Amino acid sequence: MWALPMTLIITFVVYVALRVGTDPLASYLRVNQRASPKKIQQYIETNGLYEGFGGYVRGYLQWLQGFVTFDWPRSIKGSREVWPEFRDAMFNTLRLGLTATFLGILIGLSFGIFVALKPGGLRDATVSTSSFVAISTPPYVSALLLQLLFAVYWSKWFGESLLPTSGVYPPGHRGFDLVLMVKHMILPVTVVVIQVVAVYARYMRASLLEVLNSEYMRTARSKGISERRVLVRHALRNALIPIVTVAAIDIGAILGGLIITERIFSYPGLGDFFLGAYDNGDFPQMMPWMFFFTLVVIAFNLLADVLYAVLDPRIRLG
Repeated sequence: MWALPMTLIITFVVYVALRVGTDPLASYLRVNQRASPKKIQQYIETNGLYEGFGGYVRGYLQWLQGFVTFDWPRSIKGSREVWPEFRDAMFNTLRLGLTATFLGILIGLSFGIFVALKPGGLRDATVSTSSFVAISTPPYVSALLLQLLFAVYWSKWFGESLLPTSGVYPPGHRGFDLVLMVKHMILPVTVVVIQVVAVYARYMRASLLEVLNSEYMRTARSKGISERRVLVRHALRNALIPIVTVAAIDIGAILGGLIITERIFSYPGLGDFFLGAYDNGDFPQMMPWMFFFTLVVIAFNLLADVLYAVLDPRIRLG
């Protein structure tokens, strides 16, 4: 029930921050230096750029009404419709972010379970060391290394690049081509997956080890329950509870944190969309971006609360 008012409060704070920090009117005048007073006044009224706290509240409510009814003001630069460009960028980011997150969490949890069953051994040391190296490597470093390996050096060794390093499709391509799209996504997805796997392998290892060494697990074993059933029915279910918290927060953060990856791979997602809007001080483009990521973070935190009750029925009694 708190999700809706929290969304409104956060988006209002973001609205005020963007109004103060970017000055949409100054950005408009910079792009349209010959605008007449009538045009300037029209722009102010269209975008609700009223002054003072009361003006911010009025402007926010005007923006919110237009946003939910898809009556969005046009961009400052080029006077383009914002929704079609935002929609395409949103789907590109969701496709990249959710694919990378799903693969990263799945592989990371598998590695965490794999090493937690035999802690202190060679595989534990190998996975833990690899995780530290992966976490310590910034995304822009791994992105550049992958581009060098699979494009530059591969082209020198074999005459052509193995994988494309930019875009969703090659320049001039028309229509939908799943194979070609997947080929363009391999490198940016890999960059994100490296970070996600490293984090969740360590989270799962620590959480599962704590559960396996608990008193109720020893009690379950003493009752003659098979080790496989103990692991699947009891250990994993309880070990996943703290993981859900991290995952819910991380998915929102990952979707919002693809800016560097998208810029390096020239991937036309919301990160690239935001950087272009920010460079131009384009308020009508920045507000939908901020609202989208506010909504994503709140929605996934709400999902985490629901999943708690699924994983641990005792939470329902609270």
